[in-house]
Amino acid sequence: MVKFLPLEQAVAENLNNGNSVAFEGFTHLIPTAAAHEAIRQGFSDLTLIRMTPDLIYDQMIGMGMAKKIIFSYVGNPGVGLLRRVRDAIENGFPRPIEVEEHSHAGMANAYEAGAAGLPCAMFRGYRGAGLAEVNPNIKSVTCPFTGEVLAAVPSIRPDVTFIHAQKADRKGNVLVEGIIGIQKEAVLAARRAVVTVEEVVDNFDDLHPNLTVLPRWTIAAISVVPGGSHPSYAHGYYGRDNAAYLEWDEIAADREKFQAWMQANVIEKSADDFAGRVEHLRKAA
Repeated sequence: MVKFLPLEQAVAENLNNGNSVAFEGFTHLIPTAAAHEAIRQGFSDLTLIRMTPDLIYDQMIGMGMAKKIIFSYVGNPGVGLLRRVRDAIENGFPRPIEVEEHSHAGMANAYEAGAAGLPCAMFRGYRGAGLAEVNPNIKSVTCPFTGEVLAAVPSIRPDVTFIHAQKADRKGNVLVEGIIGIQKEAVLAARRAVVTVEEVVDNFDDLHPNLTVLPRWTIAAISVVPGGSHPSYAHGYYGRDNAAYLEWDEIAADREKFQAWMQANVIEKSADDFAGRVEHLRKAA
């Protein structure tokens, strides 16, 4: 049964050292507040899963929380590379990490298979690409009906998935609007799911029926964190903080500057701080 909990408690009750965990979001609704709470609680040996790791995984890997990353694109969107991720991969700082790289299609199909309870995903993919040469989890299978050779990858079944969404109703159902990405499948594939939301409303009766609603039985905990996806945007609430992405490239480029920024802006802050961060974005929207 879904619980409405403060974010600190929701993270503590659902995330453990050594878990495989997805903090999913595509372009917007990135669960930054949840990731920051995980950083504050100091989890370790995590397998981080996400189609498009950006700033939050740069921060978590830079803090030494990850032993492995499973992804299909890694970068600071619109800016360039993730410098803390690169430092970990190339130099083993602050610790070496294992890398499992897929295509977007591979990751999307793996989440779909996980949501369906299947052991693997089969699809047309990786043709003419070299990823199978460096990723032993990319296999090929022959269709027993047509003889066609298909790609196969293990399904993704995170121990925990974290997402951010616009609204929850008082029963614990969650509404996601705008670009959905793979959030729905990531929740359905997970053993436990935690959702941060902008607000709680009485019901969704006045909304268009063709919206993505995650039913309450798919979710373990909901935390109300206005602004919880900053610096990404939340459709209908605030825009993308483009300046923050540009600033991050400079911050992450230096190990000492990175540590100082994390201490001042994550470790010594709380989820309550997010509402203040997006006030100027709301005014500009």
